[in-house]
Amino acid sequence: MAIRPILKMGNPELLVTSRPVEDPKAPEVRALFQDMLDTLESVKGIGIAAPQLGEPLRMVLYCIPASRIPEGSTLAPVPWTAMINPVIEPVGTEEAYLWERCLSLPGLYAKVPRFKHIRIHFQTPEGEQVSRDCSGYHSTLLQHECDHLEGRLYPSRITNPTDFAFVSEVCGEGGVYKYSVEEFDGH
Repeated sequence: MAIRPILKMGNPELLVTSRPVEDPKAPEVRALFQDMLDTLESVKGIGIAAPQLGEPLRMVLYCIPASRIPEGSTLAPVPWTAMINPVIEPVGTEEAYLWERCLSLPGLYAKVPRFKHIRIHFQTPEGEQVSRDCSGYHSTLLQHECDHLEGRLYPSRITNPTDFAFVSEVCGEGGVYKYSVEEFDGH
């Protein structure tokens, strides 16, 4: 379909609470998911929310490729997953601080507190209701993407200003933080 521009921090459209998708099977929903996929693949991203493309709808697309999973992790790769009207339910109160980055804040990373374990409920583009339990990095990724649906960017969650840095300072030239298995799996 189309590679679309990703809105950057400072754009007021990123601060809007998204509205629910009324018809998950609508052709325009499928078309937007295709644009989200095309856009993510063009930047080698693994997650995006519709508001990042200027669409205030409760839609998230993500995957966790094998290349991002540390050796020894118990998490299996997650294929591209389209979520409509996702709702997060914390499972317990335990939190972890993991480094996050965002396509709307290029070049930056921050340690952000997130629930270690969640249950997420959502609809698929076929209208199916799905619930999934997630922990560790998987949980963090989904909480991050769902924050976009509430008009929230991760800097608003930072509790220690020294945990906000440029990617090059956290990761070196490679640009991707290498999580330990314990961090990644949420232990």
